[in-house]
Order: sequence, then C-alpha cells, then structure tokens
Amino acid sequence: MKRGKFITLEGIDGAGKSTQLEKIAAFLRSKGLNAMVTREPGGTPLGEQLRTLLLDKTTVMCPETEALLMFAVRREHLDKVIMPALEQGKWIISDRFTDASFAYQGGGRGLDNEKLVFLEQWIHGSIQPDLTLYFDVPVELSQQRLYQLNVADRFEKEREDFFQRVRAAYLERVKAFPERIQYIDASQPLAAVHVVVEEILENLLVHE
Repeated sequence: MKRGKFITLEGIDGAGKSTQLEKIAAFLRSKGLNAMVTREPGGTPLGEQLRTLLLDKTTVMCPETEALLMFAVRREHLDKVIMPALEQGKWIISDRFTDASFAYQGGGRGLDNEKLVFLEQWIHGSIQPDLTLYFDVPVELSQQRLYQLNVADRFEKEREDFFQRVRAAYLERVKAFPERIQYIDASQPLAAVHVVVEEILENLLVHE
C-alpha cells in the first residue's frame, strides 16, 4: 500500500489555522483521499490528558518541563496515530507538530534550540511532515481575534512580547526549511486564505 502524506498546520494563536483544518481534510477527501485530522498537544487519550495539564491556566512549570511534556505527547501521537495511519495510506493533517516546539518553547520561552534539536532527533529522527502550512498574522491581529473569541489558555494569556518572539521563531523556521514550509498570509479574508491553501495542496497532489 502506498504511504500516506503528513501535513502540519502552524501559526501563532489566532492565526486561523484551526479554521482551515477541516476544510483541508474535506478538500483532500474530495480528491478521493482518506484524510484524517489530529492535533498537538493531544491526538491520543494520554495526549489529551496531558493537553489539559499543559493548557491549564493555573499550571506553572519551567520551560524544560513544558518541552519534555510536549515531546512525550508527540512520541505517543506518532506511535499510536500518525505512523500507523501513514502506513495504512491515510493522509494526516495535524494542528501543530515539532515546529511549534521551536516556536513556543524555543522562541517564546527562550529554551536553547540545541535541546529542542536533541529532543526532535530522539523522538522522531528523520520523520518530518511532507508539507507544513505556516499561517502568518501580525501579533496585533491575532490578539484581536483571540479577544473576540474570548478564549485564553495558558499560552493564549501570554503577553504580546511572548507572541512576537514566537512569530519571529516561526519565520526563522520558514527561512530554514523553504522546501517543506509554505508561508501563507493569514491576515487576508478566510476565503482568500483557503484559495491559497488549495493551490498549495493541488501542487502537492500533482507531484505526489
């Protein structure tokens, strides 16, 4: 059986990536593909339990603990969901993956990137997404969207300078991995953003 594809969505909170998740799955299904969505942190029963802990506004932990928990969730996610599904020929669309750790724990928390590189190699080695869609918005716009949604977990309640660092780290990842990460201006209207997303997916299908 032909191996499936692994697509990840990245962006700061309020970038609108989660809104695109089901639209992407529906688009791929319309092409006759078996597509499923998942998320990080989470994706498995254990992962969802740890997600509750990681996003709890009352939880306080050091950056290293946060990073280790994120990668623990990721290992479980890969073992129980991502790798089996890919081997079955399914296309996986995940709301976040390892780029988020470099952005949030690296850029946002200031954790040494060498530690994150070590964890990345240990937890999933050469396994990388086939395509990453990075949804970029100015921090000011993302904050406006979060305010309108009236949501604030442990990350979303951070100050603006935290998200500026997260966004800067994401943009560095875009520069470092241009073949894998596609930049999308998510400050555009929702419909316009999805047109761009579909164009990128069509290109992936052509070269599949």
